Amino acid sequence: MKRVRLAIIICVLLLLAFGSLAVRCFHLQYFKNADYVAVAARQQHKWSVQKPQRGAILDSKGRLLAASNRLQTIFAEPRRINEPERVAESLSAVLDIEAEEIYNRITQSRNPGFARLKIDAPLDQCAAARRIDRGIGVQDQWQRNYPMSRLFSHVVGFSGADDVGLTGIELYYDDKLSGTPGRDYFFADKFRRSIRLLKNSDEVRDGYSVILTLDAAIQHFVRTELEKRFLEFEAESAVAIVARPQTGEILAMVSLPDFDPEDRNCDPNFFRNRALSDQYEPGSMIKPIAAAIGLDAGVINRQEKIFCENGHYSGRGFGRIGEYDYHKYGNLTVREILVKSSNIGMAKIGQRLERKKMYDGMTLFGFGRRTGIDLPGETTGLLRPPSQWTGYSETRIPFGQEITVTSMQMVRAFCILANGGYAVTPYVVKAVVDQDGNIIRLNRPPPPVGYVIKPEIANWIVTDALVGAVNEKDNGATGWRAKNKKWQVFGKTGTANIALSDQRGYSNRDYVASFIAGAPAENPQIIVLVSIRKPNRSLGKGYTGGAVASPVVGKIIEQTLTYLYGQRDLMNVAYSD
Repeated sequence: MKRVRLAIIICVLLLLAFGSLAVRCFHLQYFKNADYVAVAARQQHKWSVQKPQRGAILDSKGRLLAASNRLQTIFAEPRRINEPERVAESLSAVLDIEAEEIYNRITQSRNPGFARLKIDAPLDQCAAARRIDRGIGVQDQWQRNYPMSRLFSHVVGFSGADDVGLTGIELYYDDKLSGTPGRDYFFADKFRRSIRLLKNSDEVRDGYSVILTLDAAIQHFVRTELEKRFLEFEAESAVAIVARPQTGEILAMVSLPDFDPEDRNCDPNFFRNRALSDQYEPGSMIKPIAAAIGLDAGVINRQEKIFCENGHYSGRGFGRIGEYDYHKYGNLTVREILVKSSNIGMAKIGQRLERKKMYDGMTLFGFGRRTGIDLPGETTGLLRPPSQWTGYSETRIPFGQEITVTSMQMVRAFCILANGGYAVTPYVVKAVVDQDGNIIRLNRPPPPVGYVIKPEIANWIVTDALVGAVNEKDNGATGWRAKNKKWQVFGKTGTANIALSDQRGYSNRDYVASFIAGAPAENPQIIVLVSIRKPNRSLGKGYTGGAVASPVVGKIIEQTLTYLYGQRDLMNVAYSD
């Protein structure tokens, strides 16, 4: 009886086991079929990705600033090499590398599927290496090169190891430059080796190329002159920009210290494009803008004289205001206020304008917001709303305190003055083209519609007041060092104390020395700004915008206009030339 019961139990267990197995088979066959087919397909098939060539970046004359070249890398797959000593000996003669070093790379690689042996190998070496052993392969990839090194480092930027743009144009136009990869579908063995091509899935499409408005020759002039001054005055940083006032095209942009895009082993702060990111109080550079706003609003006129309090102006609600170098000015016209750079005269213009008119005017000139330039990293500066102003604000902003700007914002504001009061938007990319040279995108400035200030006011500020601020050295003009015998320069200096970071007030040792100018005054072709942060006062060479920055601007103007126009009469030259 016991034997019968045991047999019954065993039969039941066997039936349950076979039943479970049948259920499991049914589940795998009808419910998990697609999953396991996909797993099998993954094991037996593989995708081969073809990386596109990243588009080139060129200057306005077609000079190459960034390009990708094909790079061949010979590698070993250690798990497939049965005789590493023999392979190392054979490869040594082909690659001109010690056999011991090749052996160590193969045997000590942490990755059993890849050990790099030689980068940028010529094609004949690649072919010879492949014949030595089935465990030797060649990796085809692209390498990004920057033939002009530091010259365009902040504008062009750089891309990473994965060919993705990280800074500058490389980042801002990454979607245009990167292209679309292609993929081939292969049948593969268990070692993931391709056996045969099954289908071409996606066609590789190389990236578009980008043509800049910048000119390498002008960029070289600017960087050379700026670097001399930067080093001579042992400054913390320096910025220079050259722009066309009628269009907003940027012809040159330099930020120091800079870096080599192919060797980025430096302080990460060097990657900052200070022309866009650094904001500072502009000092007297902003006086022509505030004066233009006052004239346009009708609160002042060109003929009247404003009493400048003999150098000492104080009152309830705005404190005490003095003049640079303790000058004692009496009655001055608006022109004389700009030529002599009177703080008190500008403070009184601010009081007449009051808060809303001053704020609205500054906003129209682009302060307190980004310019919209096609580069990453731009900051807004600081222009607080009128509700947050005090009597200090309306008297200080007109001579460049209680407001912060970027160098690009100042260039845009002066472009508006030089463009007859019409607004412009700065830009650095002229066109985007495909591999066949077809234009995909063309950047053109829109036609002038409406003006920020009346054209007659803008023209008077440029051709009269700011010409005097350069020409009339004996009358107190601080920009006289930028004067040019061939072309009439107009401009304004700026010397701004740097605010203390750990307490209220300003440093009496640290300054931002700036000068912004253009030429020729009768038909402005370029606007140039140079701003040098923390020139070393202890050197005894000066620290003001007139002493430090204006000579650099003068040299850049002379070299740039000579390069662009030579001996031509610029009275009737159009910007398209």
